Amino acid sequence: MGLSGASLAIDAGNSKTDVALVGADGRVLGTARGGGFQPPVVGVGPAVDVLAPLVASVLAQAGAKGPVAHVSAYLANADLPVEERALEAEITGRGWAGSVTVANDTFALLRAGLPDGAEPRGVAVVCGAGINGVGLGRGGATARFPSVGRISGDWGGGGHLADEALWHAARAEDGRGGPSALARALPAHFGLTTMAELIEALHLRRLPDHRRYELSPVLFEVAAAGDAVARSIVERQADEVVLLAAVALERLELLGEETRVVLGGGVLAARHPLLHERVVRLLAERAPKAVAHVVTAPPVLGAALSALDHAGAPAAAYARLRETWT
Repeated sequence: MGLSGASLAIDAGNSKTDVALVGADGRVLGTARGGGFQPPVVGVGPAVDVLAPLVASVLAQAGAKGPVAHVSAYLANADLPVEERALEAEITGRGWAGSVTVANDTFALLRAGLPDGAEPRGVAVVCGAGINGVGLGRGGATARFPSVGRISGDWGGGGHLADEALWHAARAEDGRGGPSALARALPAHFGLTTMAELIEALHLRRLPDHRRYELSPVLFEVAAAGDAVARSIVERQADEVVLLAAVALERLELLGEETRVVLGGGVLAARHPLLHERVVRLLAERAPKAVAHVVTAPPVLGAALSALDHAGAPAAAYARLRETWT
């Protein structure tokens, strides 16, 4: 059985991937979750292979085999237009749908945070494992950043914050830096006593690399308790978030009009007071007409809303879809 007008909505992140089958009326007909999406590590084809069983699962939940009308795919590591084109070609070749749209996953956050039924106009900054910013302006104008790490000028994100905390904690313990409660809090998180023990455990892989991400919340706890070093890292993160948003607004010539700045990803969605309040204050100084808007809904919502945009869905479909994830 086919599904007339239905679309596949895909949000593929570094650590997890969500796929939803969405009807043209806004009903969610099936959902599935899988592992991370990392084409730079495994290649484009093997990365898209991760999506295949998820697509099959949501179609089976609806009692269908496909193809569907459209695929709306918002993908991590689709940071450059050339990467988007390669991924779009690969997904198109799978025959899952009559048409395919591929974009960086930060655009899914932006779409989720913008009103329905109007020309999309706004800026989004995501701060999760990494950090990125995008924007849409009048007439489809786009602002984006390569966001491929230090070589593209990036600073921040959960992984980076954890590494900064480790750097300062190591120096606090051995005397190369100023004192900081991070030197005790970080190893304590893993049941260790000193930074020397934690450094050894990480270096010898007794603690796998991915567990470093657990240290970002510890950093915020120490900062909230008043530690000057930890606070300085969090304040720098706020500065970077506002810088991304303000530069995108400036590029799109939106500084002079009321514009939504959508904030999301695990670090920003947590609304840590020190970080959130500084972001709001600095944003008001740099872009007085910007309106901060935190999105906590899963990014696949943005992919699904984009699919409804492509289908020209009625207003009731958007309301039904948003209610599902609210």
